[in-house]
Amino acid sequence: MTRELTRQQHLDLYYYMRLNRAVEDTMVKLFRQNKIVGGLYSSLGQEAISVGTAFALEKKDWLAPMIRNIGALLVKGVPPRDIFTQHMAKYTSPTLGKDGTSHFGDLDKLHIVSPISMLGDLIPVMTGVAMAGRYLGQKIVAMTWIGDGGSSTGVFHEGLNLAATQKAPFVLILENNGWAYSTPVRRQVPLENLADRAKAYGIASYIVDGNDVADVYSTTKQAVDRARAGEGPILIEAKTFRRMGHAQHDPAEYVPKEMREYWEKRDPILLHEKFLTEKKLLDAKTKKEIETKIDKLLSKDRDFAEDSPMPPPELAEKGVYCTGDDCHKIRAKWERPIAEVTPPNSSIDASWVVEGFGRGKSSGGGVAPIHFGDTRAAEERKGNEEKMAPTTRSETVTRKTAKPAKSKPARPQKSAKPAAKQPPRKARR
Repeated sequence: MTRELTRQQHLDLYYYMRLNRAVEDTMVKLFRQNKIVGGLYSSLGQEAISVGTAFALEKKDWLAPMIRNIGALLVKGVPPRDIFTQHMAKYTSPTLGKDGTSHFGDLDKLHIVSPISMLGDLIPVMTGVAMAGRYLGQKIVAMTWIGDGGSSTGVFHEGLNLAATQKAPFVLILENNGWAYSTPVRRQVPLENLADRAKAYGIASYIVDGNDVADVYSTTKQAVDRARAGEGPILIEAKTFRRMGHAQHDPAEYVPKEMREYWEKRDPILLHEKFLTEKKLLDAKTKKEIETKIDKLLSKDRDFAEDSPMPPPELAEKGVYCTGDDCHKIRAKWERPIAEVTPPNSSIDASWVVEGFGRGKSSGGGVAPIHFGDTRAAEERKGNEEKMAPTTRSETVTRKTAKPAKSKPARPQKSAKPAAKQPPRKARR
């Protein structure tokens, strides 16, 4: 286990994991009281992944969570009340009650892209965010998550290939929690390590114990630093276990009893708490202070959510379509001179002349190189350059090819003579 963290960093990781679990425990109670609108998805036993990976990002970096990444939202700065009101579809929620679960984002301040329900689709989206940040000179890193089942979707491979070819500063966290709904990994993928999928795209990958928050953070921090330095995307496989069913409606009776018992003993919060206690980084007083802080925060935010109104009916017709600045005023934030990435500095000749291959005389009599790109535009540019330039070898070749007509004695033009009359044809009978 890597332990190159300060005491405060260790305590922060512990705090956010405890907060993550407490938020979800609170929502389970709200769900059973029929106060949650829609489904509820648990990350019980996976808190170390969401917290540890998001903790490795800088404030300017971007992330796009999935339904089991509430911990990442908390680390990024989303208050529990936003998560409560969002799941309860209240008017005070980030989406004003128009959506549920974790389908909300913050593009302006927290740099959070809203989740996409179609698994894998966040990969090309966040690849685009990473490329845009590089174009603007922001030196950011983009991150998203995918499950073991989601790694078998077509868009997973398409998106990762795009990120690889563009060397995008992008980090993908593959949460291998053992089950794609009710299908075990061994029944869907013929691989022992899903991180091996990175080899197909020529990018680096890591495998980490997803229940060790310090290892998750340290490994992710290394990947983030490499991506920011221009080494391209990196895939991290975090091996863990989903201790609850797919959602609250799923009792997960398909999970073997022995498997559940094994992973319950490897609870990420208990493992980190044991380490902190043994290293004398956490005492009873500090632990009590953290628990009190969490209880006070959740009590206040839960009351706020429960007391919040439902959205008014007239809101249904508003915000359906984006109409411009009255919808949002987000603009690109340039961190570099625009001139660096606009013409003429960014202009290149979109043709490639292959020396020694395909040259000769064209039908027009000139040299015929092979072009890759806009052939006509390239030929026109070349012709204009030759007209303006002094005599060169290519100009000489052109002149020799286009031979002038030899002077001859003047003679009457044939066109001046009247055409000979032809005898009229007999009409056919």
